[in-house]
Amino acid sequence: MVMVSSWGRLGQWEHELRPLAERAQLPRQLQAAGPGLAHGMGRSYGDVCLNPGGVLWRTTGLDRFISFDQDSGLLRCEAGLLLRDIQRLALPRGWMLPVTPGTQLVTVGGAIANDVHGKNHHAQGSFGDHVRRLELLRTDGRRIDCGPQHEPAWFAATVGGLGLTGVISTAELQLRRVAGPWLETETLPYASLDEFFQLADASESGWEHTVSWIDCLSGKGRGIFLRANHCAAAGRAVPPARARSMPFVPPVSLVNQFSLAPFNSAYFNLQKSRAGKALAHYEKYFYPLDNLHEWNRMYGPRGFYQYQSVVPRAVGRAAVQAMLQAIAASGEGSFLAVLKTFGERPAPGMLSFPQPGVTLALDFPNRGERTLRLFERLDAIVGEAGGRIYMAKDARMPRALFEAGYPRLAEFTQYRDPGISSAMSRRLMGN
Repeated sequence: MVMVSSWGRLGQWEHELRPLAERAQLPRQLQAAGPGLAHGMGRSYGDVCLNPGGVLWRTTGLDRFISFDQDSGLLRCEAGLLLRDIQRLALPRGWMLPVTPGTQLVTVGGAIANDVHGKNHHAQGSFGDHVRRLELLRTDGRRIDCGPQHEPAWFAATVGGLGLTGVISTAELQLRRVAGPWLETETLPYASLDEFFQLADASESGWEHTVSWIDCLSGKGRGIFLRANHCAAAGRAVPPARARSMPFVPPVSLVNQFSLAPFNSAYFNLQKSRAGKALAHYEKYFYPLDNLHEWNRMYGPRGFYQYQSVVPRAVGRAAVQAMLQAIAASGEGSFLAVLKTFGERPAPGMLSFPQPGVTLALDFPNRGERTLRLFERLDAIVGEAGGRIYMAKDARMPRALFEAGYPRLAEFTQYRDPGISSAMSRRLMGN
């Protein structure tokens, strides 16, 4: 056995790692004793990619490009390929991924299994909306080729299916045309939740990418709204990457009751001073933390939790306000607090997280029972609002909230692979 840990979670878990590298050998490799689970970069914050006491099939060796049509932007690749490598191949040829999450250091298979979203859900939907076909390998040796038009039920179960329907071996992705790696951006400070929603609504038709940072300690809902569109910037030099690293794990979290208020105030005022339009390189705009390696170490040896919810738009303002009030009353707080809206689009997967509404994501240092009690109060707000929690970032959601938030769960269970299990599936589904 070897020791691995989920990227953002506290502690270590025992697994047997079995690297996957050759597609021809996959059926034999998947017929392993005990339940297995595909594992890519392990960037999920919770236990969706963990299988304590069992087998992890490491997919990062399945990292080959199979074909790319430069006229149509149709890419076929293996599921262990990183989103970063797709961007670097496609951008010089005038294409890029239509949807990416806040890091490009994830695999194609992981992006499909979690149906990740970006800052442009109202314009482009989620990652699964741009998958044209995929090959799914079951642990009984079956191969299932599926897509939105071919075996659509298998496709809908696998997109957002948390790796529980089989192992994705290959995928066909439709990329989108872009003029280059640059975005025209605008930074707008706002003073209240009402102002945030006004900006979000006003930006939806004219701006593809919209997101905001919110100061969850201010008591007023102030924050910084960012919006961007792809643009041409011929001849502009690409800025050199300046990677930094958190060199050690401090004995206590650097995000605490003494540092958080000054951090948030300083960040708000710094971004406010930069208000207005600018040009930004896509890597800096989409993936601001990718060049700060091991940034999760700042939370100390006990780690952190991320809590991301989505609630329907009709009750969005009231629910977000109630969550901010609960956070303030608890004495807890978050520096990495992101507020954005999702568009009126149907989800491609049975267990896809995005739904029309507003989503709030917050990072909290792990303070044990104190932090978990806050989550219970947030759960109650989300549940009453008819919302759901993002499973890719969850480590403790109660089963009742999971079942209420994902009404297609019973339909999904028909497509489970009995040879695949995870810590999350056992916690929330019983097996």
